Amino acid sequence: MTIPRFLLSAACVLASASAHALEFKSVGAASLILYDAPSLKGARLFVAPRGMPVEVVLTYGEWVKLRDAAGDLAWAEAKSLSTRRNVVVRSANAKVRGAADADANPVMSADKGVLLELIDPPAAGWIKVRHRDGISGYMRAADVWGV
Repeated sequence: MTIPRFLLSAACVLASASAHALEFKSVGAASLILYDAPSLKGARLFVAPRGMPVEVVLTYGEWVKLRDAAGDLAWAEAKSLSTRRNVVVRSANAKVRGAADADANPVMSADKGVLLELIDPPAAGWIKVRHRDGISGYMRAADVWGV
């Protein structure tokens, strides 16, 4: 009887881990008002700019609870978010390289707070990004927030 309990426990742990997978989105075409509660009657906390990456923490009907790069939590209408993924640079003078290799030539440097479009998801600690000026390359996933 201990083996089935063990398998059941393991299955629950795996299901729990996948249920808590991080979900990132970006603020859609227009800026977005963030509230302290899931209602238009809630207090307005902040106006999030277009393209800002956010982590979806909880979905409640047509509202989502979001976490920003600073770790702050707020509520927003889900319809105002985009599935297009952006990331924000969190370290000064982060290098965007021509290949996913620390020895590859840098194609640009990005300072803390720069918004980049996520082209390819993380692989071996690297992501492919594109700057709004069209420059694209690879960065260490640890140098950005939003993945």
